[in-house]
Amino acid sequence: MNPIVTVQDAVTAFADFMEPTDAELDAIEQEMPVILAGVDLVDAQIIALDHAPNEMDNRRIRRARHRVLAARRELANRTASASLPGGAA
Repeated sequence: MNPIVTVQDAVTAFADFMEPTDAELDAIEQEMPVILAGVDLVDAQIIALDHAPNEMDNRRIRRARHRVLAARRELANRTASASLPGGAA
């Protein structure tokens, strides 16, 4: 009887692609407000799934959507102003 062994560890143990690069970590850090706002939106939607949505649930979801949009707008403005030469906005 031959034992079945995986060789995945031997193949991927020293792979460079396993860890994020500094540029990828910086991009994640810049997008973190958008990510957290999206998590808040999903949380508000999950809370509303447990029962018939009431006015408080609608407000919570609406505010969370506004936070997502504001975070996306801020990120887009930040990246657009950073990519313009001469600092023109």
